[in-house]
Amino acid sequence: MSAQYSTPAPRSPTILSLAQHLRQVERERPGGVADDLSPLMNQLAFAAKVLAREINRAALAAAAPPQSVQGGTNSTGDDQTRLDVYANQVVLDAFHRSTRLAGLVSEEMDELVVLSEGDRARMILCIDPIDGSSNTEINGSLGTIFGFYRRERTGPGDLTAELIEGRAPLVAAGYVFYGSGTLLVYSQGEGVRSFLLDRELGEFMMCHPDIRCPEEGDSFAANTGRLYEWHPGLQRYIHHISQRDPATRRPYSLRYSGALVADFHRCLLRGGVYFYPSDRGHAEGKLRLFYESAPLAFLVEQAGGKASDGRSPILPPRARSIHQRSSLVIGSAREVELIEKFVAEAEPKTASAWTI
Repeated sequence: MSAQYSTPAPRSPTILSLAQHLRQVERERPGGVADDLSPLMNQLAFAAKVLAREINRAALAAAAPPQSVQGGTNSTGDDQTRLDVYANQVVLDAFHRSTRLAGLVSEEMDELVVLSEGDRARMILCIDPIDGSSNTEINGSLGTIFGFYRRERTGPGDLTAELIEGRAPLVAAGYVFYGSGTLLVYSQGEGVRSFLLDRELGEFMMCHPDIRCPEEGDSFAANTGRLYEWHPGLQRYIHHISQRDPATRRPYSLRYSGALVADFHRCLLRGGVYFYPSDRGHAEGKLRLFYESAPLAFLVEQAGGKASDGRSPILPPRARSIHQRSSLVIGSAREVELIEKFVAEAEPKTASAWTI
């Protein structure tokens, strides 16, 4: 008698690449954001691999790597390195033939670039190709931050106006963290996942299927060198978390590297708060809304955290230009709410000239 074998029940694979994950999401949610997003995420992942290779080469160049030479200034007046210029070109090359991407906004370009007016081009990509390029010389952390905004319709249109007026909402966001490994973290509205680049396979492999931001933390990341230029509410918050109180895990530890992606990544995984507020020299803040603050806000909210400008939520973005600046307070929900409380309590005693 022949042996009888039962068919094993299907199960989720334990090893999953980014490409496999994207196909899986397309099958589970056909006809939605996933259909537009999947090919674009694959193109972005390719750009990240190219940049990871170039960053490693730059780190190996011991004597005056070419990336250290200034390349001018970008759209918002910040100094550019040649790595900034190179990274921007890599992104343009990755997407220039895409039929799914209507336009691209980059920190390194003054204007939005129209890429396609076809009937499949529904997405607008807003991206900071390389955040922290000056860290290359010290072998510090770098990152890429991106957000995909979905248009209400395809075809010709004023893409800049659609973004600014909120007619193209943010539907997916993420970052690439170039550290000890190359990590891609992203969300398309149903949780946050991370993928680590396996250099032997040449693929981003899933390493965390559901990142959750702790509700509270005991660390903060901020450039306290500007403390006395901040809103009085923030100054009082710093004083509060510096006081010893074991019951509330105070004093908090300062964990600030100056690299936005690295500091945010720590907050996302371990809890705590990152903030980059406005000051007397930067009334609206320093970070860019569409390709820094808003994408990170999207991620942290998907992970159970919170993001605001100190008074009101970052999302949906409210802007007057594609390079709009903003303040950012982001991380564990309770920590962000505590900062908002200190700011609100200081408001009646604060002159209207103070911003956050």
